[in-house]
Amino acid sequence: MIINSLYALFCSLGFGILFNIHGKKLFFAAFGGGIGWYFYLLSDKYTHSIVFSLFIASLVISIYSEIIARIFKAPVTIFLVAALLPLVPGAGMYYTMYQSIIGNATKSLSLGIETIFSAGAIAIATMLVSSITKVILAIKKKFTS
Repeated sequence: MIINSLYALFCSLGFGILFNIHGKKLFFAAFGGGIGWYFYLLSDKYTHSIVFSLFIASLVISIYSEIIARIFKAPVTIFLVAALLPLVPGAGMYYTMYQSIIGNATKSLSLGIETIFSAGAIAIATMLVSSITKVILAIKKKFTS
């Protein structure tokens, strides 16, 4: 699990370089990818559900990104996008299209639905954390002003 998490860290590092993230921010963006993949594998080990595991990993990455963004006073997307990339269901999209092309409609539909649910789990987790953070910051601002 640790080795796979390091691979995800390097994947996020590469995309961080591609996205022109500099200095310490690059390391922390890449570290988010490693943490997310670790939680994905950990959740998958106990639940055996890809969609739920992606949801948990995306929650962890989103919370991590919100915290690190506040520390660095930087946009959350700097850390979030690079860290979420290892979780993107690219293989699911590929195999959905592959099964469709070879004429296996049943398998294509099954893989397509799982891929859509996987992408939806990532989006919902990210949106949930972002919304809760905005509410918390609004309440904090209301009581401190």
